[in-house]
Amino acid sequence: MMNEFRTAKEAYDQTPIPQELNDRVQAGIRQGSEAYRSAHRRVSLRRTLTTAAACFVVVVGTLNLSPTVAAAAADVPVLGGLFQILTVRSYEDTNGDRTVEVEQPGLEDGALAQQVSQEIQERVDAKIAEGEKIIADYKEAFLATGGTEEEWAEKDNTVSVTYDIKSQTDTTVSFVVDSYVSIASAYQEQVYYNLDLAANREITLADLLGENWVEICNESIRTQMAESEDPSVFFSEDMGGFTTVDETTSFYINEAGNPVVVFPKYTVAIGAMGNVEFEIAK
Repeated sequence: MMNEFRTAKEAYDQTPIPQELNDRVQAGIRQGSEAYRSAHRRVSLRRTLTTAAACFVVVVGTLNLSPTVAAAAADVPVLGGLFQILTVRSYEDTNGDRTVEVEQPGLEDGALAQQVSQEIQERVDAKIAEGEKIIADYKEAFLATGGTEEEWAEKDNTVSVTYDIKSQTDTTVSFVVDSYVSIASAYQEQVYYNLDLAANREITLADLLGENWVEICNESIRTQMAESEDPSVFFSEDMGGFTTVDETTSFYINEAGNPVVVFPKYTVAIGAMGNVEFEIAK
């Protein structure tokens, strides 16, 4: 069974495509992965809040930029009595090579809106451009290695940016921004944001679980793995599986107020498990 898991992991890392095609696609994937790791290694509160805000805060005036944006703002979930989360940009753009689908979240009002309004536009546009470049490079290599335009037209070549609100109170919000390129599964990434809007700060696992948060998380995760229906789906430590949580570990806050730790596909379990989540009861 362990050999089977190791084989599955290796197969994921060594996609059987022509070398020229692999080089071009992997170059784009590395760019996205490096940006993701960089964002999660920031320990400065100011930088963390600016990055988080850049992914969702926008000046209300943005709604006047296009009918598409204005129409998207019609559905406005209320965040208590202080804030409103809304979709500030929603569109689908298709040409002969790719489809771009965007659902961009934002906060109406709030002290952070003015300072990050330009940054959010630049960040979201950069993610879209990055995905389009991966697809463009993929097509060039695909055709260069014998593929045809007709075969290319049959592929699902989509760049997508969406979001999902996990929980919210009068003063806090927890949500995930999900971006992916359909032709490159390793490029998919989820970035989780847990914000105390009243205090103007990011919520950490230590805030939710106390000073022993690492031990609490590790014990709970290992217990849940051992008690799962099939513990064998999880990689052991010597296979590169779970060892410990740290400040870069992704999580969201569920409706019960508990943190839910999230591990990306293939990091702690076989690929069939997808992203693996563990709720840590307080």
